[in-house]
Amino acid sequence: MVHKATAPRRRAAAVLVTLAVLPGGAVAQVQVPSSTVTPGVFERYADQVVKIEVVETSSSAKVSVGTGFFVTDDGAVVTNYHVISDFIHDPDRHRIELVDPTGPRTPLEVRAVDVVHDLAVLASRLKPAAHFDLAPISVAQGERLYSLGHPNDLGLSIVEGTYNGHLQHTLYPKIHFTGSINPGMSGGPTISEDGRVIGVNVATSGNQVSFLVPVDRAAALVRAATAPGYEPPDSTLELIGRQIMAYQAEYLDGMFDDSVRTVELGPFRAVTQPAPFFRCWGDSYREPELPYESVTHSCSTDDWLYIASDQWSGMVTVTHQLLTTESLSALRFHSLYSDVFGEDNTPYGAEEHVTRWTCGTRTVRNETSPLRAVLCVRRYRKFEGLYDAVLKVAVLGKRDTGLVSTLSLSGVSRENIDLLSRRYLERIAWR
Repeated sequence: MVHKATAPRRRAAAVLVTLAVLPGGAVAQVQVPSSTVTPGVFERYADQVVKIEVVETSSSAKVSVGTGFFVTDDGAVVTNYHVISDFIHDPDRHRIELVDPTGPRTPLEVRAVDVVHDLAVLASRLKPAAHFDLAPISVAQGERLYSLGHPNDLGLSIVEGTYNGHLQHTLYPKIHFTGSINPGMSGGPTISEDGRVIGVNVATSGNQVSFLVPVDRAAALVRAATAPGYEPPDSTLELIGRQIMAYQAEYLDGMFDDSVRTVELGPFRAVTQPAPFFRCWGDSYREPELPYESVTHSCSTDDWLYIASDQWSGMVTVTHQLLTTESLSALRFHSLYSDVFGEDNTPYGAEEHVTRWTCGTRTVRNETSPLRAVLCVRRYRKFEGLYDAVLKVAVLGKRDTGLVSTLSLSGVSRENIDLLSRRYLERIAWR
């Protein structure tokens, strides 16, 4: 259930160990392959890591495989929300099982979920001989770590890697782990040599670029799920809807207000990097045989929420495309400009999760510019009050220059769609 990635060959890392004391008291050190450490880590902690399967009830066939790990002496297990999302969305058709290759399958129950951090706490009837403690920990960049999980359902495996700090362009912390986390390892622990949990495996970009949820987020969810008097929610989907609503309220707060940064594109000025956790890129397209030039500038968040296998939320993107010409007539440039503005930029969505897009087009004017704007909106079927929206704008009034600007929002309230659309239109201007 993690993003599919390649697993390039790893170069053997090394650790420093004391070999002998030389004359004069000097200590000789040699580099020893880390394989001398890794087997010991695996032997000590493998029995605290489990395989999790979501099974389709009528066929008894598995639909997803992931990893979890024991965190209490009464059998509580931490994993990723996305590992069990099929069960969350359709519990009548699915069940969750802990799979022990040497023993019977054990049913698991959902105790708590945190969709923002992609975490879940499950309850089992097992009494593990040992479990991981989720204590705060300080780690130095470059420290050797060990990730455990079930890659591609091939059996419990261990992957060596290094800690490379928290990602900079995220609203909530994520750990950059330089190691090959593969599909099926989602929800497993990444630990230090002495068994301290650093984070929970969550995703990878391939080429040994992987990501962990920091241990403090898992610890907070476990504390809540195991507190005296705690009861799981009657509807996990309703809880997830409230979590998404709270998340969008936080990350959209103040977006596109008067303090927003702007970028100059030809004779236009538009918004860029709406918040510190956005990253922006630019490019240009100039070919001698084409009678026009195109310059693009785009910004997007690295944060997103996994809702289901075909539904993602919590993403915001801003894209500007500047078109200019020195050879097209006004009529031909208008035709080109209209074609670009008319391109469909609305993303796909499964009918199970979202309604069809409804769009409205009108001509508006801000303080400096006449604009042609189309706003398309669709509603989330399972989460009341949440929508996706795409606002597309073309600046009018020039015969040889134009700007098409697009704002895409996912998993937001209707109030924020209206507020951000208005602010966005106000920030597009002639220079």
